Formats: sequence, structure tokens, C-alpha cells
Amino acid sequence: MNTKLEQRQKIRYRIRKKIAGTAEKPRLAIFRSNSDIYAQLIDDNQGFTLAAASSRDKDISAQKITKVEKSKLVGQAIARKAKDLNIAKIVFDRGGNLYHGRVKAVAEGAREGGLEF
Repeated sequence: MNTKLEQRQKIRYRIRKKIAGTAEKPRLAIFRSNSDIYAQLIDDNQGFTLAAASSRDKDISAQKITKVEKSKLVGQAIARKAKDLNIAKIVFDRGGNLYHGRVKAVAEGAREGGLEF
């Protein structure tokens, strides 16, 4: 029997086999810890991060709201940064997490910000 962490790692590898980000259509990678959530726009061809946002950013962490609401703000922040880079379409990478709760909130925030998945 695999641990929860090992199961998530297997799912991450399975997802990454299928999707990859380019400069025109980068991968929106989500990492979720117990207390925070991080989002990155990644160009896998060049191997570097184009933009990043997290719930630890000063303007987001200063607010006294729930983790799900902070996650939505992270999605909107990454969408703003993508707009500055003239990026409209992305590939979503949920990082082995279920598309539910905070991960879903980031996706919804990014969509509201104008990103297309």
C-alpha cells in the first residue's frame, strides 16, 4: 500500500507525461501545502518560470480571509501577470491534487482574470 504522498507523486508523473507548457501556452502548475498555495506559469521547452504568485504575497497574506478565498486571489494574481506577458491560453496542471477546494478556486480565479484553459 502506498502512502498518500506516494500516490500523489504517481498522479503527478501521470499528468506530466501528457501535458507540457510552451512559451505561447505555458503550464499553470499548482502546489498546495497545508497553509499556503502557489501557482507558476512554466515554459517547459526552455525550462524556466515565466511568472509566479502565492498566498504568501504581501497583498494576499495581509487579508484575513479563508484559504479558499486566498486561493481565488492567487488565481486572479497569476492571470494579471499572464496578461502583462501577453499570455491568454494556458495548460492547467493540478499537481496531483484533486480538482476541488483550493485548487479549483485558483482555476476559477484565473478564468475570471481572463485566462483560457
